[in-house]
Amino acid sequence: MTSDTATSRNEVVPDQILARKRYGNWIAGAAVALLVLLAVRSALTNDNFAWPVFGRYLFSSSVLLGLARTVELAVIAMALSIVVGVALAIMRQSSNKVLNVVSGAYIWLFRATPLLVLLLLLYNMAALYPTISLGLFTMETNQVITVTGAAIIGLTLHESAYCAEIFRAGLISVDHGQREAAEALGIPGGLMIRRIVLPQAMRAIVPPLTNQFVSVVKTTSIVSVISMPELLYSVQAISARTYDTIPLLLVVTFWYLVLTAVLTIAQRYVEQYFNRGRAGVSSAASRKLSRLAMEAGR
Repeated sequence: MTSDTATSRNEVVPDQILARKRYGNWIAGAAVALLVLLAVRSALTNDNFAWPVFGRYLFSSSVLLGLARTVELAVIAMALSIVVGVALAIMRQSSNKVLNVVSGAYIWLFRATPLLVLLLLLYNMAALYPTISLGLFTMETNQVITVTGAAIIGLTLHESAYCAEIFRAGLISVDHGQREAAEALGIPGGLMIRRIVLPQAMRAIVPPLTNQFVSVVKTTSIVSVISMPELLYSVQAISARTYDTIPLLLVVTFWYLVLTAVLTIAQRYVEQYFNRGRAGVSSAASRKLSRLAMEAGR
């Protein structure tokens, strides 16, 4: 009888389980909703926001042209940064001391130099080197490093240093045993990086790399200091004529929010693509090693 009593005490009856009342969640939710309503009410009732002006310039041709230039500049700079970053990361992981030091110095230099300072240096490069000589060809520096050229070169130099660290972290995340197995099978280093290491490293690379792309999109606003006609510069040009500073800054904010939202959604799908079949990574990697070893032996 004693054991039956103890058993009945230890049994949990589902009908007797009561849901935990989370009053804190309700209070926090109500407080946030109230703050949002107050902010929206303030924005709608404050005439200084000048929402009619906001609507008039939101889809104006000059603003959309500046938006297109911003996207173009970000895509070109990020594409070049990825190429340079991959090369720097491989050099950083190389056993060659010279390549290792050169890569480390590049990363340190352009991470330590503020982008604004770098852009101004490139924009005024003609003060240091009025002409650029390439063998038999001599050109004026201002013809080579234009406003667009300075913006692309500056963003690429700056962002490639950060991309290099992202790719290096991804390469380190791959099991070193797979590299050793590839070397034992006689697979060349370049083929091993392209077909074995990088595909697996992408799962660790994609999240920070897409975050870096979002950062590049927003960072393009800095190139307005060298009169690059991107989104912010285009809006500032309108503001200088109309003196509608606040609504035009809201236009810029709106389009940056749209770009960030699109990139965030794209990031989710890209991560899902590289994470597919994660459970079978080891067996797939083993099969790939065998196939590449056969190709290398031909």
